[in-house]
Amino acid sequence: MSTTADPEFVDRTLEIARENVEDGGRPFSCLIVRDGEILAESPNLVAQTNNPVAHAETVAIEQACKRVGSEDLSGCDAYVMAHPCPMCLGALYYCSPDNVFFLTQRERYEEYYTDSRKYFEFGEFYDEYEKDWEDRNLPLVHADEADEDALSIYERWQELNE
Repeated sequence: MSTTADPEFVDRTLEIARENVEDGGRPFSCLIVRDGEILAESPNLVAQTNNPVAHAETVAIEQACKRVGSEDLSGCDAYVMAHPCPMCLGALYYCSPDNVFFLTQRERYEEYYTDSRKYFEFGEFYDEYEKDWEDRNLPLVHADEADEDALSIYERWQELNE
C-alpha cells in the first residue's frame, strides 16, 4: 500500500462529509479501501441515529469487516475527514489498516466545529486518556468484590483458546 493518499478517495471522503452536513449530520466521513476498491463508506450517523458510537469510522469499519469476513483490515487503507477521536482511533488500531489518511487536524477545524459533552470538552478528550483511570472526569469505579469472579472468565477463555 502506498503512503500517499489517492485523490479519488480524498474527494469521495470530502463528498460524503459535505452531503452529510447538508442533510443535517455532522462533518465527518470514512472510507475503507482495498486494492483500489471502496469496501465501505459512511458519514458520521450520530445525529441521525441517536447512537453515540455511530461515528463514520466505526460504521465503515463494521461494514468493511463484515464484507471481508474478518476483524483484521490489514491490506486496507482508511480515509477519514479528521484526526480520529480516541474511540475511533482505538477501533482503527484494533482493525489494523495499513494507513489512515486524515484530511484535516482538530486544531484546524475546532474554530468551526465543537462537540462538548458532560465529562469533557472535545479539545480536552485526548488529555483524559493520559490521566490515571481514578483521575478521569468520567467516574470509573472498580467493583473490587467482583474482581476474582471476573478474572475466572478470562482464565476460562485462556483454557479454551490455548
